[in-house]
Amino acid sequence: MSTPPPARRGRGAALPDFPWDSLAGAKALAAGHPGGIVDLSVGTPVDPTPAVVADALRSAADAPGYPLTWGTPALREAVAAWFARRRGAPGVDPDGVLPTVGSKELVAWLPFLLGLGPGDAVAHPAVAYPTYDVGARLAGATPVPVDPAGGAAALEEARRAGHAVRLVWLNSPSNPTGAVLEAEELAGVVAWAREHGAVVASDECYAELGWDERHDASRGGLVPSVLDPRVTGGEHTGLLAVYSTSKQSNLAGYRAAFAAGDTALVRELLEVRKHAGMIVPWPVQVALRAALSDDAHVDAQRERYRARREVLRGALEGAGFRVDASGAGLYLWSTRGEGSRATVDLLARHGVLVAPGDFYGAAGAQHVRVALTATDERVAQVPERLAALG
Repeated sequence: MSTPPPARRGRGAALPDFPWDSLAGAKALAAGHPGGIVDLSVGTPVDPTPAVVADALRSAADAPGYPLTWGTPALREAVAAWFARRRGAPGVDPDGVLPTVGSKELVAWLPFLLGLGPGDAVAHPAVAYPTYDVGARLAGATPVPVDPAGGAAALEEARRAGHAVRLVWLNSPSNPTGAVLEAEELAGVVAWAREHGAVVASDECYAELGWDERHDASRGGLVPSVLDPRVTGGEHTGLLAVYSTSKQSNLAGYRAAFAAGDTALVRELLEVRKHAGMIVPWPVQVALRAALSDDAHVDAQRERYRARREVLRGALEGAGFRVDASGAGLYLWSTRGEGSRATVDLLARHGVLVAPGDFYGAAGAQHVRVALTATDERVAQVPERLAALG
């Protein structure tokens, strides 16, 4: 007789099962394809780390002392200059910049770091990266999914339903949908949050990957930041932009990210993080500064993803899929009008692994998320594999 697994204890007892564990069967099925698996599920970068960044890391390898939790002034100034140069957000105060150990840890711990707990609510997009929900649960707060297209009206509806919203998560471009919130939409949320005393945290880690003309940097476009003056009214009170170089610079293994915005909020986070030892290693701080100071490698990586995106989108649409949103970011939000798990299994039988939309909330249950993160050689196999579905 088998022994049942032990009951969860502590904070983990309130958490959902880790969603990726449920893909094991589909992954094994896809791996059994004669040509091997084309893994378009997780979205982990596969291209080389840029030389300019790797060289910077090596230059800082002799690091016998403790690094600064706040980051060096040079790093924080580089972040501020990057916002002005790449994000249309001049005026970021270097004192309002905080390096983080990747962006996921900050997403997961921000409600706790801000002192949220029972009775408080964390609003997040209804179709979203699961860690927004998890972070609320870790703090003992209540996660409240809202439709980001509803903007301030959706937040007001949540407030009237009795939710004391103290933190609002935005995600633009969205993971998984690739939808972008325009400056006027962001401004509406910011105005509501300021009126009701909530913090707005905007996860913008795909912002360098705009595809349609309005958001494509190679054509003069821009994905708006929550720190854009059109959004802020010229001051950053109550606002944090969260960014990671994992996608733009192939640095997922470095865990090189940061938050920026309200200097008072950053100092509050800094004090807790100093006590907890949540410090970005010195060599990574040096590498992060190099990544943010060099635009050429970012532009080159965007073009690699653009080429893969064109191949994959053509293959999906030729096989009867509809691609929704997806105007920016690293994914194609795709549907055949059936349950996402059925679509995952169908594609796995053809050696292609994707993520089911139900990972990202009930509203995603008929979509799959198709990542652009596979090598050119692997991506080139997808059209032939899906041709039989057309």
